[in-house]
Amino acid sequence: MFGIGKLFRKASKTTESGGFANNRPVWNMGRKFKSYADEGFEKNVVVYRGIDKTAKAVASIPIYAKSVRGKRDDKSDLAKLIQKPNLMQTGSDLMEQIAGFYMLAGNSYLEKTMLSDSRVGELYCLRPDRMSIKPGSTGIPKTYQFAVANEEPVFFPVDEIRGYSDILHMKQFNPTNDWYGLSPLSAGAFAVDQHNETMQAMQSMLANGMVPSGALKTNEELSDPAYKRLKEQMQEKSGSRNSGKTLLLENGVTWEQMGVSPDNMMMIETKYSSARDIALALGVPPLLLNIPGDATYSNYKEARLAHYEETVIPLAEYIIDSMNRWLAPYFGGQTLALDLDRIPAIYEKRLTLWDMANKSNDLTINERRKIKGYPPVEGGDTVFVGSGQVPISFADDGLPGEGEVTEE
Repeated sequence: MFGIGKLFRKASKTTESGGFANNRPVWNMGRKFKSYADEGFEKNVVVYRGIDKTAKAVASIPIYAKSVRGKRDDKSDLAKLIQKPNLMQTGSDLMEQIAGFYMLAGNSYLEKTMLSDSRVGELYCLRPDRMSIKPGSTGIPKTYQFAVANEEPVFFPVDEIRGYSDILHMKQFNPTNDWYGLSPLSAGAFAVDQHNETMQAMQSMLANGMVPSGALKTNEELSDPAYKRLKEQMQEKSGSRNSGKTLLLENGVTWEQMGVSPDNMMMIETKYSSARDIALALGVPPLLLNIPGDATYSNYKEARLAHYEETVIPLAEYIIDSMNRWLAPYFGGQTLALDLDRIPAIYEKRLTLWDMANKSNDLTINERRKIKGYPPVEGGDTVFVGSGQVPISFADDGLPGEGEVTEE
């Protein structure tokens, strides 16, 4: 069946080159994903909060199903599927997981299960580090493979003509890899390392009771027992719980406290600087993460609106567009859509825009309705002016022109 289809398919000459036609599995970098998850999401508060904030914002946008004609249909099979994609998750849970993996790994994978009557039964989001791709000869994956530890892998074949598969792969742009997306944490790796190292250094200072470095001085040579007692005493008195406790020195030993080094004074600023770079890589305004020193936005409201317009909505639209391309053939052309009017940050901006449209004197009724997202109405293509709201054509007819004088 598929062999006949090849005769009628236009194939790209570039996809037949060595990069695609090697027919060997291209393994995802599981260790790199583990590093992103461990050193980034699990141990770095800025990474965690940035990804969590975006993923939850994406999941909070209402999704509805619409017919081929664009009419909302909340009772269709597609609407029911997105409301409850599987027995363990709601639609919001699934969207948060998709967006979270996409932000963390640069890749998200959805699996659909099919019922006996060829209908889509459930949707599942799969961990990116458990997925690998076997390239096809035309730039389309030949097989997706899911593997957990030492268990037998599960293979998902791909229709090499139409690209149909039970797996939907969503990925970020990656200039150096044909098959896997680039994680935002790859671009922000140095900032994440700097932030983690700074936090470890501050933790070390805290463990030492936040005492600046110093030196024990003596003019006499300490005996081995005296040196041992002094060393044990220093170890017992160290740590934040022992902060403020007194050292008992003997044999002429004195403590000379050193000043705070410039390196320690710069530690806080380094922490905030790396935190701002992490937020930049994740597309989250630093103000939303309570990071000091960001003057890009004058208030929280502006930062929140920018987060939705520049990061959250584009990501949500990409996910929905990808799912529509994947699922529409199984639902008679029905598609999913985002209800952007329900987003508080965007709704406030739209209210301002609507108010400007209502107060405008040079827009027709239909132009105002278009701005508000409403269909045109009959007779709404006329501009009205003046307090009486008469058509502008009336204002030009039968009225005195400039410089003319009327008789009483």
